Amino acid sequence: MLQPGVGMIKPAGPLGAAPPGGMLPQGHPPPGPHQFGQNGAHAQGPPPQRFPGPPPVSSAAPSYPPYSPSTQSSYPSPGSSASMAQLGSQLGAMHINSYGSGAAPPSQGPPGPASAASVQGPPQPPQPSILQPGSQVLPPPPTALNGPGASPLPPPTHRPDGLPGPAPPNAQYQPAPLPGQTLGPGYPAQQANYGPPVAGAQLSYPGGFPGGPAQMAGPPQPQKKLDPDSVPSPIQVIESDRASRVGQVYATNARGQIPPLVTTDCVIQDQGNASPRYIRCTTYCLPCTSEMAKQAQIPLAAIITPFATIPSNETPLYLVNHGEAGPVRCNRCKAYMCPFMQFIEGGRRYQCGFCSCVNDVPPFYFQHLDHIGRRLDHYEKPELSLGSYEYVATLDYCRKNKPPNPPAFIFMIDVSYSNIKNGLVKLICEELKTVLERLPKEDQEETSAVRVGFITYNKVLHFFNVKSNLAQPQMMVVTDVSEVFVPLLDGFLVNYQESQSVIHNLLDQIPEMFADSNENETVFAPVIQAGMEALKAADCPGKLFIFHSSLPTAEAPGKLKNRDDKKLINTDKEKILFQPQANVYESLAKDCVAHGCCVTLFLCPSQYVDVASLGLVPLLTGGTLYKYNGFQMHLDSQQFLNDLRNDIEKKIGFDAIMRVRTSTGFRATDFFGGIYMNNTTDAEMAAIDCDKAVTVEFKHDDKLSEDTGALIQCAVLYTTVSGQRRLRIHNLALNCSSQLADLYKSCETDALVNFFAKSAFKAVLHQPLKVIREILVNQTAHMLACYRKNCASPSAASQLILPDSMKVLPVYMNSLLKNCVLLGRPEISTDERAYQRQLVMTMGVADSQLFFYPQLLPIHTLDVKSTTLPAAIRCSETRLSEEGIFLLANGLNMFLWLGVSSPPELIQGIFNVPSLAHVNTDMTLLPEVGNPYSQTLRMIMGIIQQKRPYSMKLTIVKQREQPEMVFRQFLVEDKGLYGGSSYVDFLCCVHKEICQLLN
Repeated sequence: MLQPGVGMIKPAGPLGAAPPGGMLPQGHPPPGPHQFGQNGAHAQGPPPQRFPGPPPVSSAAPSYPPYSPSTQSSYPSPGSSASMAQLGSQLGAMHINSYGSGAAPPSQGPPGPASAASVQGPPQPPQPSILQPGSQVLPPPPTALNGPGASPLPPPTHRPDGLPGPAPPNAQYQPAPLPGQTLGPGYPAQQANYGPPVAGAQLSYPGGFPGGPAQMAGPPQPQKKLDPDSVPSPIQVIESDRASRVGQVYATNARGQIPPLVTTDCVIQDQGNASPRYIRCTTYCLPCTSEMAKQAQIPLAAIITPFATIPSNETPLYLVNHGEAGPVRCNRCKAYMCPFMQFIEGGRRYQCGFCSCVNDVPPFYFQHLDHIGRRLDHYEKPELSLGSYEYVATLDYCRKNKPPNPPAFIFMIDVSYSNIKNGLVKLICEELKTVLERLPKEDQEETSAVRVGFITYNKVLHFFNVKSNLAQPQMMVVTDVSEVFVPLLDGFLVNYQESQSVIHNLLDQIPEMFADSNENETVFAPVIQAGMEALKAADCPGKLFIFHSSLPTAEAPGKLKNRDDKKLINTDKEKILFQPQANVYESLAKDCVAHGCCVTLFLCPSQYVDVASLGLVPLLTGGTLYKYNGFQMHLDSQQFLNDLRNDIEKKIGFDAIMRVRTSTGFRATDFFGGIYMNNTTDAEMAAIDCDKAVTVEFKHDDKLSEDTGALIQCAVLYTTVSGQRRLRIHNLALNCSSQLADLYKSCETDALVNFFAKSAFKAVLHQPLKVIREILVNQTAHMLACYRKNCASPSAASQLILPDSMKVLPVYMNSLLKNCVLLGRPEISTDERAYQRQLVMTMGVADSQLFFYPQLLPIHTLDVKSTTLPAAIRCSETRLSEEGIFLLANGLNMFLWLGVSSPPELIQGIFNVPSLAHVNTDMTLLPEVGNPYSQTLRMIMGIIQQKRPYSMKLTIVKQREQPEMVFRQFLVEDKGLYGGSSYVDFLCCVHKEICQLLN
């Protein structure tokens, strides 16, 4: 985390920064007295600060400023002479030499044929990724491209004349040269200029050169754009991984293996390391020393999804039960028995793989060894032969040393005027009758052990007694919302099966009971307090399902005021918009975690509700936030109901605490996710479900050895839906190397992007966005410059060389930089930005991959006889065609884009109307037309939706109509509508930054 109040980052050391110190919330001790034991090796040193690397001096202005050209740009200008001097001194401290005589350092060895991505012409795998100098020309200078006069919606025609619009297919890509070089026929160095000139400042992305597009030399040349086909394609990377791995079995039997990409479907077989469904890493080979890590600046992190859903064709986790003895653990570091423990002395003792301590084997656990020193029962014990498994926890691992009660779900419905009038209350009550039949249960159980309770509220709270022996439900009203208490214990939390008739009676009555209410004011914090107190009184963990719609303005704790101030955008105070406005929510979250109370919030706002404040408790308790803007029954009810059903049924653990142990030489230093940290080692979660991931960063505290590698063990202590206390263990062994080339070969771009997004989104609470964007650009350039200097074969400085594992990192990083969280603009609501920030903080790798690079499928090429998805295309307007129909999905939204010349037979087949003009763009569900086109398209949408945590609402978009603007902001390879560069421009910027670092 970036230290609040620090603002700027210290200059870096050689090719990178030392990890400075950060802040963690102070708080109460963890729930059990010694649930995870002490782990001495993990307790030293201050927590780290986020984002190493020197800040670059300049950044880019927004493109497309049709609204207010006079406003301050969202990227800074190249800055003062002081900051120039600062950068000069930082670069001077970096000791980066250019190639000199041109030989690659012998220690690294030349890369193999696949060590780099080709960024020139169509893919030719045998060649390294080098952009050759030659007759290729640069794109037109940015003055022609994005002067102040650019229209917000570029003309749809294909224009070769430098105006916004798709590029001609035959242009070629020439990278930006070093300062002073000109390209081809007299073009100056490429300048990624974004938007209108600001008086006295020349705007450029970080690394822009002084002297800009105005200095054109030589006679005017015909202007061509860069050829997007010549830059690395995410689609090609995804497809080539699929081609080589789809349908295969991936066995986890080797240390440091690089798994298939998240976009590749294959069967995973646990043979001693956790499945990549549970743990993915930014690199599967750690550098041996902290100096190497600082030099490369590649974050060392794991993205852990402890409860990830496992497909039915893979083995579920085994449950190990050692009875009262409990799990076998190392006496010193408290690591759990796992495949990394080495048995010695005929099986009587074992050496811990994490801390090397030699431990006695408990008598009950003794077994003889075979001729290779392996226990005879090696393959019979999951904890000796598998990467992931569960233990039944003993009473030592339970609160107050007694077995936990099964969890409860409390449904809390806002019955204020607007929710009654728009039909939301009736919809919720009707749906609960069905959804309560599907409460989660253990596989072998007949019925769910989860108990349920009901509260309605506006300015006051109404508790309901639904005891099974009552003829009618009884209501009790709590009017003192400043000191909430639970007015009844017996009859509030009940077994659904037993009380079904009373509950249905209540759900029928609620909409009528409040039908004439004119109460518009609501409370919010007291609602959470009431739910938590009810769980506390029942001595059980649980989950609150809160259905809420408005800013809580009634007099009560947590009362909020409207502070939605667009004037803060692009100022240093913008971070305030992401911070909660009342301290009560943070302390409430802390109390909820302490009592195992998870909060999930369904928000249906028609105006500003301060998501940054209301969403804090759901985030810190491991809950989920769902948001339906301007909820309308006929448009939003299906999406809302899908989310509610999915949330109630999903795999979940309660009252959880997670500890990540590592072998000596490195340790976990920073955690990102839906967690609460009371200390530096334990991530506490009131609940954790199958979609929530925690991203953990590691730092060296000593040297690592190539021989022994690096080990990670993630242990999650939790309560099941049936009330059993368990430990879920995931183990992973990584390689270590003293060669930078090995580190770069083992990187995973999708995991890197997940890490960068979360660390940047965590930093927005304390740092100016401008600084965060600069750091992201700089670190991208830094990682690539280190590769270029230490691992690539010698080549001309004007060539951009990318490691094979990172060849599409720039397109994802550019998409992250353009995300509305990091790039504020008045058109996007503050609530939407806070919402997206919160969603990304808990995303796993598959979800962040789709979020930052949406899936775009051509539907007009559908083969109705096949069940496979059509091949995806790149997210750019140049890939769309007027005759085509395209489906775009990013995990939150789904769009069906209809070209102006869409084939009438397809329109008829999908919508059952004669022509495009007759298609109603208000629909959010496709009609069920009984023909192959319609059925195949709906099946494809189902497949895309199936693995995603949020129900995606469908929007129908016609080419050249106003709603197309919304769709086009998801074409992430293009220039941002409100700021941010195109992929090709960003690549040029990063290349220039690399050249500067190496120069």
